[in-house]
Amino acid sequence: MKKINRFLQILLSLILLTSCRTSTNNETPTINSEVNLKENINSEKKRQEIKFSCGEDGISEYLKDGWVILKEESQEKICTWKSVPATKNCDMEKDKGCKITKPDKIGEEKIYLLEKEL
Repeated sequence: MKKINRFLQILLSLILLTSCRTSTNNETPTINSEVNLKENINSEKKRQEIKFSCGEDGISEYLKDGWVILKEESQEKICTWKSVPATKNCDMEKDKGCKITKPDKIGEEKIYLLEKEL
C-alpha cells in the first residue's frame, strides 16, 4: 500500500512539473521607427454624436471644421406642448386638475455620428 501511495505521489508531481511550461514569445520586438510612429499618429481619430431637433441645423459648421458624417439618423420628436381643457366646462385657471397637456408641434430630430482625424 505504501508503494502505491508513493508511486501516485511521484506520478502527480511529475504531471504537475511537466504541465507548467514557460511561455516563449518567438516574435521579435519591434523598434519604434518613424514609419510606425506615423501610422499611429494617422490612425488617431475622434468621434462624436450630435443631435439637432425641431428645425435646428448646425451640421455645416462641423463639416467646414473637417468632420465627416459616418452615420445619419432621423426620428420624430415633439417640439412644443400645449395645454387644453379636458371638458367644455373646465376652467383651466381655477381647476388645474382638468388641464390636459398635448403635443403641439411635432418635428424631426437628426442624429449624426461624426469622425475627424486628429
